[in-house]
Amino acid sequence: MLLLSAQQIEEWDAFNMQHEPIQSIDLMERAAERCVDWISANNFSDKKIKIFCGKGNNGGDGLAIARLLLRKNYDVQVYILEFGAKGTDDFQINLHLLHQVTTEIHFIQSSEFIPAIDANEIVIDALYGSGLNRPLQLLSKEIVEHINISKAEIISIDVPSGMSIDKSSKGNSIIRAKHTLTFQLLKLCFLVAENADYFGEVYVLNIGLLPDFIHKTLTLFEIVSQKAIASYIKSRKDFSHKGNYGHALLIAGSKGKTGAALLAAKACLCTGAGLVTVNIQKEDQSTVNTFLPEAMTAERNIKNTFDQFSTIGIGPGLGTNNEAQKLLLQVLQEYKKPMVIDADALNIISENKKLLELIPAGSILTPHPKEFERLVGECENDFDRLNKAIELTTQYPFIVILKGHYTLIAENGKGYFNNTGNAGLAKGGSGDMLTGMISSLLAQNYQPLHAALIGVYLHGLAADLALENQSIESLLATDVIAAIGKAFNYLRD
Repeated sequence: MLLLSAQQIEEWDAFNMQHEPIQSIDLMERAAERCVDWISANNFSDKKIKIFCGKGNNGGDGLAIARLLLRKNYDVQVYILEFGAKGTDDFQINLHLLHQVTTEIHFIQSSEFIPAIDANEIVIDALYGSGLNRPLQLLSKEIVEHINISKAEIISIDVPSGMSIDKSSKGNSIIRAKHTLTFQLLKLCFLVAENADYFGEVYVLNIGLLPDFIHKTLTLFEIVSQKAIASYIKSRKDFSHKGNYGHALLIAGSKGKTGAALLAAKACLCTGAGLVTVNIQKEDQSTVNTFLPEAMTAERNIKNTFDQFSTIGIGPGLGTNNEAQKLLLQVLQEYKKPMVIDADALNIISENKKLLELIPAGSILTPHPKEFERLVGECENDFDRLNKAIELTTQYPFIVILKGHYTLIAENGKGYFNNTGNAGLAKGGSGDMLTGMISSLLAQNYQPLHAALIGVYLHGLAADLALENQSIESLLATDVIAAIGKAFNYLRD
């Protein structure tokens, strides 16, 4: 699913009007009908509804929704933000039509015209839509803040008023919606943590826009589909053996952090690597051999050779002491195939950014937001962080996986969002497991981008499937690893 900019959304509307063909007013009516269908299906008929409209096309949507709800005998009052200018053509047409069915149309010209809102009422926010390109001010801001403190149930149309769809609105006045009814596709603004308190539950309403436009459109970001991930997964041949599925080396764990190595190694094996060796301190080798007999071990020192391995995953629980720094430097100087770099390995690189030049092409970096900022510097907001991740992949030939609720996989100036996973992954060990999974896929000779996309998707999907037997609170990394097989089968089915 592509994530369109505000300009591209306007272009899609124009494309539809030209090629369906359809008038803009009829397209607006179609959008309003889908919103009313949703409202009707959610049993709001016993409540008073106040609809707040601007004078743009989002306000036109609100007026059309009001008219259609009145026809269904809803108790509706309409409040229009009056700033002295004429509304858009479609707004004016819908205002004329609304005047024919109700007198409950009010204009908010100043603060004293803002109505009281009862906590038991429904507010429909149709003030500003996806075309907004500046912070709300003066009366607009005052209305939004008044709605927010009302404690009424708020439904936003398209996006919550005050929220930009493709840049940061951090610190601005924004409607705090419980429900957002957006059209045709998700928007980028719904995928970033800084907006999470404002859009509530998002519902994508199909208004019949022609898909041909999407097929011809290039975007910076998209959401990875289950169908695409399933198509990337390779089938195993009957006459194969462990040597066909690679040998992954995991350089992980240190004093007190052996668990990171165990989780990474078990996830690596469960994702299909033929062989896994754990490079770990001598005193911890017996622990690995006892709890994970399927894995081999190599004693940690700086005399290891690495060419025999299909890939390397380095960083989980590694530490950042001198020994770890020397080992990472040796790996980067000697190993030239794609590898996975995580956690403490990233922290070491952030202290010596010249090491970025040594990272082999096709390698995959897996930072969480703080680790990422140590690499690139402080980010002003989530959109700044996304753009810096994209920019980093135009400067260097590696992939960046920026972990989060919607994890971003960035490669060569393009961003892919993952939509599997849940808050149960917000727990120690989740990142270690992901490193092992992606290392396994690289070892099996998946293309680096496919390894990153599949690994992140499977990681989240396994966490979702594990909730059949766990809660979000109780979910452990070991539960997720146990569900990796179920996730593979889910994709195949």
